[in-house]
Order: sequence, then C-alpha cells, then structure tokens
Amino acid sequence: MYTKRFDGRKFDETRPIRAEINVVPKANGSALFAFGDTVAIAAVYGPRQLYPQHLQNPEKALLRVYYDMMSFSVKERKRPGPTRRSIEISSVSTRALEPALMLENFPNAVVDVFVYVMQANASTRVAGINAASLALASAGIPMKELVTAVSVGKIGGKLVVDVSKDEEDYEENGVKMATDIALAYLPISKKISLLQLDGDITKQELLEAIKLGQKACEKIHKLQVDVLKKIKYE
Repeated sequence: MYTKRFDGRKFDETRPIRAEINVVPKANGSALFAFGDTVAIAAVYGPRQLYPQHLQNPEKALLRVYYDMMSFSVKERKRPGPTRRSIEISSVSTRALEPALMLENFPNAVVDVFVYVMQANASTRVAGINAASLALASAGIPMKELVTAVSVGKIGGKLVVDVSKDEEDYEENGVKMATDIALAYLPISKKISLLQLDGDITKQELLEAIKLGQKACEKIHKLQVDVLKKIKYE
C-alpha cells in the first residue's frame, strides 16, 4: 500500500507550480508553465490567413496545437520529430482548449500553438495545456475563460494530485499499481474539456479523483490570472 509520496507531498498537493508569460519574443503570445521538474513552453502564432484555401472555414478559425518533447527533456535522449504519442496529445490538447476560445471572431483564419516540453517528469500534457492557455491569452486571442489542467492518479490504492514519474512507474510485487488521469477544466463555467484515463479505477474513485483535480485546477487558475495581470500593453 502506498502510504507516503516519494517527494513528501500531501496526497492532494501539487509540486511547486510556476508560470511566466512572453517567454518567446517573436511569437504573438507565449508562456511557460511548470509542475516541479516538468516544464512546458507554448508559443502562439496567429490568427492569420489559413492556406491552402480549401481548409478555410467561413464560420470560424482553425485551432492547431502541436505538442512535442525536446530530445533532451528526458534521461534517455528522445528521437527528434513527432511520434504517435505526440500526435495524440496534440489532438486532445486542441479539443481541451477549443471550448474556451472565440474562434468565430476569425473566419478563414488559423491559430497555431506550438507546445514543447523542455524537461519531463510526468504530467507533461497537462503542463502543456496550462502553458498553451496562458500563451493564447497573452496573444490577445478572445477567450471565454482560461483552461486549467492537472493530472490525478491512483497510486497503490491512494488518490493523488499531480503525478510524478516515480509514481507513474510505481509497482508492488512486480505489478504496476498506478492509474493516471489527465483532466482539463474550465473553472468559471465548471466544465471539463478533457478527461483521459489510463489504468483501472472504480466509478466512485473516478468521481473523487475529478473533485481532487478540480480543486487543484482552482489553485492553478489563480496563478494563471495573477501572471496575466502583469501583462503590460503598449
């Protein structure tokens, strides 16, 4: 039974979170977001005219999110270029962010969001979503609200917030005992825009995990708002 977290955190406690904006000067908007050792940077380009023309939508802009991990982000060097995992995370990140954006303001246009994980210690997709949400806001893309995201896990029977790599790999008697949940949340409308589950969990445990995630997202949202208040417009 998992009775104490490897890094000494409480079960409902995230690692230290950090956020910065405008970290990529030539982008229309950019941000950094970190859960402890997991660090993601997002850069936004657009809205701009979408080409080729047959991809254009006269009713709204197209949102494209590109997620990838830098080769040096993990101990064993990652092969450069997209993988099946990065393509899948790009897709779910797009869907997690779309409900918060007023894309109808930009018909026939595209908004590109590039998310790169600079350092990885699990929970990379949720760190990337938090960075992307901040970057979109800093780019001035009209948003109904920010998107916040966090991972929740069941580790050896215990529900925990913000899963680390050690917890992700946790085993008992040679059997993997970790369940990982990625949650993206819209704190104002109280809606969930992403819920991904990897592992086994009961219905009651899932409901409890969602509540834990929502509580953590409220904390993340406050940090996002505080950081955005520091933007200086010329």
